[in-house]
Amino acid sequence: MQDWRRAEDLLGQQFQARPTLANAHLVLDRLGRIPDRKARATCRLMICRSFTVEPIVPLLRAGAALQGLSLTAAVGAFNAYVQELLDPASALYNFRPDAVILAVQSRDLVPDLWGRFLAVADVAGAIDQVLADMDARVAVFRAHSPAHLVLPTLEQPCWPQAGFLDGRSELGQVEAFGEINRGIRQLARRYPGVSVFDYDALVARHGRLTWHDERKWLAMRMPLAADSLAHLAAAYLRILVPLAGLTAKVLVVDLDETLWGGVVAEDGLAGIRLGADHPGAAHIALQQALLDLHHRGVLLAIASKNNEADALEALEHHPDMLLRPHHFSAWRINWNDKAQSLREIAAELNLGLDSLAFLDDNPAERALIRQALPDVHVLELPHDPLGYAAAVRSDAAFERLAVTEEDVARSRYYSDARHRTADAAAATTLDGFLRSLAMRAEIAAMTAVTLPRVAQLTQKTNQFNLTTRRYSDTELAGLTADPHWQAYTLRLQDSFGDNGLVGAALLRFTGDICEVDTFLLSCRVIGRTAETALLAYVAGVATAAGTRWLQGWFCPTLKNAPAREFYRSHGFQPVETRVSDTLWRFDLSNGTIRFPEWITCPGKERDS
Repeated sequence: MQDWRRAEDLLGQQFQARPTLANAHLVLDRLGRIPDRKARATCRLMICRSFTVEPIVPLLRAGAALQGLSLTAAVGAFNAYVQELLDPASALYNFRPDAVILAVQSRDLVPDLWGRFLAVADVAGAIDQVLADMDARVAVFRAHSPAHLVLPTLEQPCWPQAGFLDGRSELGQVEAFGEINRGIRQLARRYPGVSVFDYDALVARHGRLTWHDERKWLAMRMPLAADSLAHLAAAYLRILVPLAGLTAKVLVVDLDETLWGGVVAEDGLAGIRLGADHPGAAHIALQQALLDLHHRGVLLAIASKNNEADALEALEHHPDMLLRPHHFSAWRINWNDKAQSLREIAAELNLGLDSLAFLDDNPAERALIRQALPDVHVLELPHDPLGYAAAVRSDAAFERLAVTEEDVARSRYYSDARHRTADAAAATTLDGFLRSLAMRAEIAAMTAVTLPRVAQLTQKTNQFNLTTRRYSDTELAGLTADPHWQAYTLRLQDSFGDNGLVGAALLRFTGDICEVDTFLLSCRVIGRTAETALLAYVAGVATAAGTRWLQGWFCPTLKNAPAREFYRSHGFQPVETRVSDTLWRFDLSNGTIRFPEWITCPGKERDS
């Protein structure tokens, strides 16, 4: 097995260094030969396009496979994207995709504004028309598919047709494309499950003059230069990875020669390289990238072979340090091997190893983690620290398609959890500890405001998740629009602070049965009887609706063992088994699920 892991590691490094079509086919072929290799997630992608995109597909599939994503990709008919979006019987809808990427060029979508701008009499009217057309197409798509739709911004021409005078015009060509792109972003915000991919920024980042290959465009309607294919595939992957739920929740970082230059135990606080000038500026840039992740909801942790006192002194007192101890949710600063440190960090945060990413300047340490902990996402770093920040910012594992209130506050939640753990260790009884927390639950029907967080929980929660059914915002909205479905959320507060929205239940009513389609709880509050509180509330809802039976499936996975005995421990009886899945049922007319007495909750009268 170690040989296979090493082979996959080498394939990944080779593909990252040279993401060519030849290497993409090599990756797909060799990964397909690894015995019992299973993907962590699957995704069906349709690309609706106005130009030739077929060479991108192997690059996409190879990059996805290396991230644990099994990607099935289909390409729409050439320049038929409008028909495919508007026809409910088109190949687009028959494919039943999870995601749809609209790959269109400015020259195809707005030919007059692209190539004949100076001849357009009503530029503002042309802008309004293209946005109205796009809005109508998105509305039709949203009515016929729950798939996530990705709209591109439109790239600007390399050379405005009016030259320098373009900037003096009331609505010049550059400004016109800017207006269209603002309109596209506004349009996307009006629809659930629609994201904007900034194609114009991607082209600008890699160079407008070198992005296109005019000969290939004229010969085979492939406008992109060879190097641009890999850049576009990588950009698409940064959308698909978070859509498939393969994001990292925690970034574990090294300190010496990573977070700062030098070795603090040898160079001292004043001797480490960190500041506005070279070479310390590279490490400041990395810290800023990590701080941005922290604000996006990614937890930070430390795994460093170091003297803890020296390291913490640097973090607390160096005048140029951007990251301070309070930014880190856990740390292991000692002389143990880093694989053990990562195991301990995952256990402390109550997360699986597949929730962790690892950042270390030392290639030997990176190789160790890849071999010993293959579930951990290991970032490959360049030799020059000037590239560290870009490596973090471009990594798909840290992308998010949406950021909720809970994401922003996540670091604080885990900081509060450390205090709870200390109190639990000091408590003499479990009941006494739970009472001391003074927990207050807020259980309510899901709203349009809380829907994105519930969708996020279904996509990310693995440990306490009875069925592990994944739902997008659009799918959740569609289900709960049906009067036979109801969804409830759980927010939990205690004496240490607000844990945020941490639980959800999705119910389907049929006759005298209330079936629990989804029941989940965030890992950070497992073991505090919040799950019993939510179940008791759900039982009250089912009783009030006049149903007799409350039932739900438990579908075991490799990660949801903490929920295995949940139904049994609350008095449910097994009534059906399908392979490894078990249906559990509770007779509401002959039993009660008691609400935990140490948790207060408005509306607790819903107890069964």
